[in-house]
Amino acid sequence: MGILQDDVVLIREAEKEGETTVITVNCPDKTGLGCDLCRIILFFRLSIVRGDVSTDGKWCYIVFWVVGKQRTRWSLLKKRLIQACPSCSSASGISYYRSEVQPPQPPNVFLLKFSCHDRQGLLHDVTEVLCELELTIKKVKVSTTPDGRVVDLFFITDTRELLHTKKRKDDTIEQLSAILGDPYVTIDIELVGPEITACSQASPFLPSAITEDIFDLESPDSIPRGTSTTDSVSIVMDNSLSPAHTLVQIVCQDHKGLLYDIMRTLKDYNIQISYGRFSTKPKGKCEIDLFIVQSDGKKIVDPSKQKSLSSRLRMELLRPLRVTIVSRGPDTELHVANPVELSGKGRPLVFYDITLALKMLGPCIFSAEVGRHVIGDREWEVYRILLDEGEGLSVPRNKIEKGVWKMLMGWE
Repeated sequence: MGILQDDVVLIREAEKEGETTVITVNCPDKTGLGCDLCRIILFFRLSIVRGDVSTDGKWCYIVFWVVGKQRTRWSLLKKRLIQACPSCSSASGISYYRSEVQPPQPPNVFLLKFSCHDRQGLLHDVTEVLCELELTIKKVKVSTTPDGRVVDLFFITDTRELLHTKKRKDDTIEQLSAILGDPYVTIDIELVGPEITACSQASPFLPSAITEDIFDLESPDSIPRGTSTTDSVSIVMDNSLSPAHTLVQIVCQDHKGLLYDIMRTLKDYNIQISYGRFSTKPKGKCEIDLFIVQSDGKKIVDPSKQKSLSSRLRMELLRPLRVTIVSRGPDTELHVANPVELSGKGRPLVFYDITLALKMLGPCIFSAEVGRHVIGDREWEVYRILLDEGEGLSVPRNKIEKGVWKMLMGWE
C-alpha cells in the first residue's frame, strides 16, 4: 500500500533551541529532485547540516537535518516541498509516479510600481516583504530622482498564484505601505502581457568590460582573493568501490546553499544520485559522499567526462556566485552574478542578501537593475547596483565587496 499525500513530507520540529529539525521526503524519484528540495529549503532561510539520500531509481527516501530562524513557517515549507515532488496518484490508496504529459505553464508576470521618498535600507525592506509574501522577483529597475524620491519597478511572479485577486493585491499593497512608512507613497500592481515582459528583458549579452571583470574565472587560479569560499576543495572520483556506481567524495568549506550548489550542478549534467550522505564537521568543514550514475544508468568511466564534472563542481564550490565592485567613470557599481539552472531557476534570495549587506554597511543605492544574460554557454542572473557616493564613498570598496560576499555565503 502506498503512502498518503500528507506523508510524502514529514517534518519533526526541534524540541529545544539549538537542536535540528528533521525533514523526511518519501516519494517517487526524478533527476534533479534533490536540487529542487534544497532550493526550497534555502528559500526558507534554513541551513542543511546533515543529509541522507537513497533511491532505487523509481522511489527515493531523503532526510535533511536543518537549522534556521525561529519564525519558520513549517506548514508552508511542507506544502512547497510536496509540490516539488513528482505527482502521485492516491487511487485505491496506492501512490505511484505519474509523468507530466505537458510542461507547466509559465506563471503570470505582474509589474509592481511604487514611488516614495528615499531612505537607507528601503530597497531591502521592500525585498523582505516580497519574500515573506512569496512573491518572486524576476527583474528590477530602481532609480532615484533629483528631488530624493525613488521610482521602483519590480517584475514579479506569485508562488501562490493569487496576485490576480483583489484580496491578494490589497494585502500586498497594505504590507508594502506599512514598511515604506511614507504618507505620499503610490503603489500599483498590474498584470503584464508577454509583449511587455519581452520588452522589459535586458539584452542577453553584457558589455565586454563587465564580463571581463567577473566572468573570466573559469579556472580556480583566476579567482580574486577574498571572494572564494576557500582555497581547499577536494574532489575524488572512484569506480572501484561499487560495481554499478561512481563514487564522488567531496571535502570543502561550508557555505550557505552548499548542498544546493552541488545538486544543481549534478542536475544540469543530468546525473542521478543513487545514494548520498552529507555532514558538517568542526571548523566549518563538510564531507559529502555521492554514489552516482549517468542518465543511462551507467557509471562515469570516460576520463574526459569525469574531468569535466569534477572541474565544474570545484568551480561551483569555490565561487558559487560572482561578486565584484568596479569604477564606471566617477561612479561605483556593484556586480553580482548568480548562475541559472538549465531549468531556468536561479539561487533564491540573492537580491535579499545583497540589499541586506548594503543596508548594514551603509552605502545608499542610487539605482539597481536585475536581468538575465548569456555569458559563454551559460545563463546568469546579473545584479548591477549603482552606489550613491554623495560627497565620497565613506565605506572602502573592498569592504563592500567582501561584505556582500560574506552575506551571500552566510558568513555575516
